[in-house]
Amino acid sequence: MYTYVITGATGYIGSQLIQRIVMEDKSPNIIVLVRNLDKARETLPSFINFIQLDLTDTNAMASLQLECDYIIHCATVTNSSEMIAHPVEVTQSIINTTQNVLELARRCSIKSMVYLSSMEVYGDINCSYGSRVSETELGNIDILNTRSCYPLGKRMAENICYSYYKEYGIPVKIARLAQTFGRGILPTDNRVFAQFARAARDGKNIVLNTKGNSMGNYCGMEDAIAGIMTILVHGTDGEAYNVVNEVNTMTIRQMAELVCNEISGGKIVVEYDIPKENPLGFAPDTGLRLSGQKLEALGWKPRKHLLDMYKDLIADMR
Repeated sequence: MYTYVITGATGYIGSQLIQRIVMEDKSPNIIVLVRNLDKARETLPSFINFIQLDLTDTNAMASLQLECDYIIHCATVTNSSEMIAHPVEVTQSIINTTQNVLELARRCSIKSMVYLSSMEVYGDINCSYGSRVSETELGNIDILNTRSCYPLGKRMAENICYSYYKEYGIPVKIARLAQTFGRGILPTDNRVFAQFARAARDGKNIVLNTKGNSMGNYCGMEDAIAGIMTILVHGTDGEAYNVVNEVNTMTIRQMAELVCNEISGGKIVVEYDIPKENPLGFAPDTGLRLSGQKLEALGWKPRKHLLDMYKDLIADMR
């Protein structure tokens, strides 16, 4: 029996990871570090061990004494409007929680740890047709942009992970997640894919607040969870892995049209309502096309097409 420590367990990915661990390890000891204990008890299985604390509280984290085999650090801010409204707090949260969790890893003598990063660390990269971006390439991120607190914070957190690996030998790996969705979505999730799915379910037109030119990279939830677990067990310490299904790469506009035409059968259409400013905190347009070859070399194979992901998502919503 292995002991797992998971942060962000009440979030979409964290909760799905717990389900996967239970399937693969019939008698796991799962410890979740949560701020909101009531929410955790409402949404997670009762056999889990809950520890209530604030991951940003360095003193509280330093006093935590645990024995565990694996750590998966999922906790992060995902709301773009929060990044616009509170960039200082978002930056501090990303960096401080990551270092506090890594300090916990030092005390636990763990077998492995995975830090969940984001494809946003790549910044502005425009790929020529057919080309893909590997884990060794990075583009520009505008430092003088409030919304950049998230991708720059993620970059810094990745560097902190690497520094702990080099200086202290912490067996940490980095999972750079593409946009991930499928079954199990939280009712409060308002990311673009959730908005598109609700529009198709309700027979309402999809309204874009941008031109939809930004390239999207997607991965089914089951595939992403399998990818994270593959990185945890088989990944190389100190390295990063893209978690993406290369088949599911298209612009936001193309995805909206796919939902209108293929999911709703042409019953809804795409409309545009583009504000002059960016009050919702949308990330800048990017032509990023991620490569998943490094993770696939570990034996991971994604299976869910974008259409299947939407069908799963809408069926779950109903």
